[in-house]
Amino acid sequence: MGQVHLEKQGGVAVLTVDNVEVKNGLTPEMGMQLSELCEDIDRDATIGAAVVRGKDGMFCSGADRRRWTAGSDQAEDKTYKELGAVYEAFRRVGVLQVPTIAAVRGAAVGAGINLALATDLRVVSERARLMAGFLRIGLHPGGGYFTISSRTAGREATAAMGLFSEEIDGVRAAEIGLAWKAVPDEEVEDLALELAGRAAKDPELAREAVRSFRTEAGPPGIGWEAALHFERATQMWSQRRRETA
Repeated sequence: MGQVHLEKQGGVAVLTVDNVEVKNGLTPEMGMQLSELCEDIDRDATIGAAVVRGKDGMFCSGADRRRWTAGSDQAEDKTYKELGAVYEAFRRVGVLQVPTIAAVRGAAVGAGINLALATDLRVVSERARLMAGFLRIGLHPGGGYFTISSRTAGREATAAMGLFSEEIDGVRAAEIGLAWKAVPDEEVEDLALELAGRAAKDPELAREAVRSFRTEAGPPGIGWEAALHFERATQMWSQRRRETA
């Protein structure tokens, strides 16, 4: 029914969503596993960055709907908690103590786009397909989609994708700020790992820097004057620990 795998390559943790039978759709069990693996990453002080990817060139097609039952009671205890496990997985990726990158190939739909948006940076295939997709199947968006999309792509793109079911490719995602860079499909994971490797050279500094980034950038962000003071102590710490002037 699917797994999430963790590999550690030097100082980079690689999380791979593996449920290829349904294009890497997420199950509640995979959500719980992903959260547990995030705990493992946070405990390992040698890890300075993480990359999230999908198995076999497909990022994540959304939730694995094979266990869905039309008209079932969504407030029933087991059902409610299972959906919460998937939502918690997005949040847990989003609060990893290291900088995070999504390497998006194939499609990122519904829960898949939430997973990509939970990271700090996205590298996408030029031919990747990105869509919220909730309203297309008669669902209200979930997982905090409107918030995590708005902080990345802004209100206009979030409305287009979340309210009007627009689908975009990787090139367009980079144009509107939903991704950092769109590259040929075969280059996506290599570039993501290269970028992650830069941060991973100094895991302790990377963890401090990403904490400041998320606090300052938000949402909600903090003002420039507050940011000056917020950054100062940590920059002083980093200056003191440098081996060269």
